[in-house]
Amino acid sequence: MQHQKLILFDFDGVIIDGINEYWYSSLLACKKYLFPDHKQLDITNTDVSPIFIEMRPWVKFGWEMVLITHEIIKTNDPLTNINKDKFLENYEDNCSKLLKKNAWDSQTLQKYLDDARKTQINNDLKKWISLHNPYDEVIEFIRQASNIGYKIGVISTKGKIFTSKILNNINLYPELIFGYEAGKKVDIIIDLSQKYNIKAFVEDRIKTLIDVQENKQTDFIKCFLAEWGYLKETDIQNLPKRIKLLKIKNLEDILAN
Repeated sequence: MQHQKLILFDFDGVIIDGINEYWYSSLLACKKYLFPDHKQLDITNTDVSPIFIEMRPWVKFGWEMVLITHEIIKTNDPLTNINKDKFLENYEDNCSKLLKKNAWDSQTLQKYLDDARKTQINNDLKKWISLHNPYDEVIEFIRQASNIGYKIGVISTKGKIFTSKILNNINLYPELIFGYEAGKKVDIIIDLSQKYNIKAFVEDRIKTLIDVQENKQTDFIKCFLAEWGYLKETDIQNLPKRIKLLKIKNLEDILAN
């Protein structure tokens, strides 16, 4: 398979915009598991919190979204526009402190999020799917690349089962799909590099792209930062030379030699 050309895509923020689903599923996880006795917690208003939207670029794993949502909707000392910047200054440390403070662990919060998604899928799959907005230009590009002989791989921080359901709904069937269960993205890519000729990797998390570029086993891969994704303002400043900022109108650049 070494000769087969493969293009790799991140999923959330690159192929689809799932901000509505992230927020609602996190709300549902909070209501069902973190606030089970809070009868007054209303999740019928699904308008996404502006604070949640602003904080999304810092998120690496799904469980963090449940944690953030909890902090936004809680009664005592919630996250607001006033204190969110201070939280973001030490984002990872503050997430770890909140886990310890509440006697939670990341695996449990991830399970709560997955269970909230499963509940929606079982009750109303069509409604759950509707919370995701695909980037049509990316979908069309992937189809065109497939038609001219490229294999397509999708590496998601969602569970594989959820990623597959969304892709199937938009009639996209990549040869390879990896969910968070498959481990770190760079490790997945190292393994794939032994089997395929990886031509490019499109991702909206700069740290992940840097990890790929700094690894001797994957530093040959062309890396693209998706401008349309969940980016911090600082992500596009002083971008490493070997990582290219990709505009959605210039997707053909992926195929350039």
